[in-house]
Amino acid sequence: MEQNEVLKALQRDHAAELKKAAQRLKGTAKHTEIIASPVLSDMTGHQILLKPENLQVTGSFKIRGAYNKIASLSEDQLARGIVTASAGNHAQGVAYAARERGAKATICMPTITPPLKVDATKAYGADVVLHGDVFDEAAAYAQKLSDEQGMIYVPPFDDYEVICGQGTIAMEILEDVPNVTDIVVPLGGGGLGAGVALAVKTFKPEVRVIGAIPEGSPAFKNSFAAGRVVPADKVVTSAEGVAVKRPGDLTFALLNEFLDDLITVSERDINEMILLMLEKHKLVVEAAGAVSLAALEHLNLRSRKFASAPGPHVVVPIMSGGNIDTVTIGAVIQKGMIARGRIMNFEVELPDLPGQLLKVAQVLAEQRANVIALDHDQFKASGHYTNAVALGVTVETNGPDHIDRVLEALKQAGFDPKRIY
Repeated sequence: MEQNEVLKALQRDHAAELKKAAQRLKGTAKHTEIIASPVLSDMTGHQILLKPENLQVTGSFKIRGAYNKIASLSEDQLARGIVTASAGNHAQGVAYAARERGAKATICMPTITPPLKVDATKAYGADVVLHGDVFDEAAAYAQKLSDEQGMIYVPPFDDYEVICGQGTIAMEILEDVPNVTDIVVPLGGGGLGAGVALAVKTFKPEVRVIGAIPEGSPAFKNSFAAGRVVPADKVVTSAEGVAVKRPGDLTFALLNEFLDDLITVSERDINEMILLMLEKHKLVVEAAGAVSLAALEHLNLRSRKFASAPGPHVVVPIMSGGNIDTVTIGAVIQKGMIARGRIMNFEVELPDLPGQLLKVAQVLAEQRANVIALDHDQFKASGHYTNAVALGVTVETNGPDHIDRVLEALKQAGFDPKRIY
C-alpha cells in the first residue's frame, strides 16, 4: 500500500467505520459466544475466556473482513466481479461474501493447495484458478486479472475495510466481557491484529492488546524492532494462516501505534494447545488459531506490560480459525501427545533368547504402560555377530513422571533402555 493511502486511512473516522462494519455484518457473520476455559485458567492463574472464531461462518474470522470490504462496494463495482488470491481461509471468506452480495468471484490459488480447500471454495460458488507454485505467484496473477479485466481485488489483510471488519471481533468482546483486561491475537499479515487493536483503542483504550507469533514467522518482530516493515527472509511454521513474509503497510502502521506487546511461541506450544482444545473443550482449532492460546502460559514472563499490571487479569485469546484437515490433525495430535509425555518410544537391546520380549512386556504391564507398537529386529543390534536383538517399543504413558517410572523399572529389571522420544 502506498504511503499516501496509509495516511489517508489513518485519518478516517474509526469509530464510525467500525460501527458501520458491525452493522453490515449483522445477519451474515456470527456473533461468536465467549467460552470460559477452567483448564487454561487453572494453568495460567488468570481468568481465561475464549473467543471461538473457529466456529464462525466458513470456519474462520476472515468472513468478517471479506464481507465488509465487498459490502462497501458500489453496484457498478460488484458487477465487475471480485478477485483475490488465497490458499485457505481468505479464499472461502471472499467466495462466501461475494455469493451473499450477488457478485462473481474468482479465486487464484497456488497449485499446491489441498483439494479439500479448493472444493470448499468452489462450494461457495467461486471460480477457482490454480496458478503458480506458491501464494506470491497466485497473488501476482490475481492482480494481473484485476488490472486486465477490471475486477475488484480484495486484499487478505492490508485494506481499511478488511481491517474494520476484523475489528468487529473486538467490539463483540468488549460487549460480552466488560471487565476484560487483555486480548491476545495471532499476527500474520496483521489484518486481524490491526482490526482488534484499532477497535480496542477506539472504544476502550485501557484494555491491552497482545500479539502472538510463531518463532518461525518473525516478520512483525523484525519490523517492530526496525520501526518499519521488514520482510522475513524465510517463514517456517505449521501455522500456515500466519505464515506471512511481509506484513501489510497499513496493518503495521496501526499495530506499531496500538499494539501493547508481542509474544513469540514455539511449534511445540502450538501443537500442545491444539491437542488441549480437542481434549478439554472438544473444539477443533487450526495451528494459526492456537497461536494466541500458546501465548497464554508465557504472558507473565514475556510481557512486561502484562506482568506489571495491577489487579486480576481477565484474558480473551482469539482462536482465529478451525480449518484443519484430518491428516494434519492426526500428525498434530501425535506431536502434542509426545510433547506432553503421553507417548514414549524407547529402544533396548535384548539377548537373543526365548522369553526376553515377555520380560519387557511384563515390566510395561506392571507399570501400566500400554504398548502401541513393537519393532523386534535382529539386524539393528549393535553387533551383527552377537546373540542380541534390538527392540523398539512405543507406549502410551500418562506424563513425564510416568515415563521416568517406566524407564527406571526397565533398568531395575536389568535392561538398558534408550529413550528416542
